[in-house]
Amino acid sequence: MSKHQEVAAAVKALVKRALPVAKVIGMDLGEAKPTSIGELGQAIVRSGDAGEPEVDLSPPTYWWERTFPVELAARDEPNRSAQEVLAEMAMKVGIEISADPYLGGLCVWLDATAPTDGEVDERGAAPIAWCDFGIVASYSTTSPLG
Repeated sequence: MSKHQEVAAAVKALVKRALPVAKVIGMDLGEAKPTSIGELGQAIVRSGDAGEPEVDLSPPTYWWERTFPVELAARDEPNRSAQEVLAEMAMKVGIEISADPYLGGLCVWLDATAPTDGEVDERGAAPIAWCDFGIVASYSTTSPLG
């Protein structure tokens, strides 16, 4: 497994740890935004694009800053709005990132971008609220191929 794949798998595992009751999907090619979500929320982790690395020449080291897009979805709960549920879900991911900003030694640093405001998707009987943010992983490899 390449370092790129290891980091991607570790980011998805981090989101699963942060949101143990939510359905966490993603990293599969062609996976579309679902039309329905479970009662306990959902997270989609996308692989993003590694982009072009910065290069140190001696020894050859390729420095990557890769953003993994994350989409969270939630429904209204009896005593909380879907936006409040989304804020709590995002906060839990942030706490998990803070607990291990080195992703078990795979990264030099791990951080998150600010989330978008929860947009509401009116489908069927219950509206679904969505928000997006990125998990930014900074790491290095000894080859541009990972």
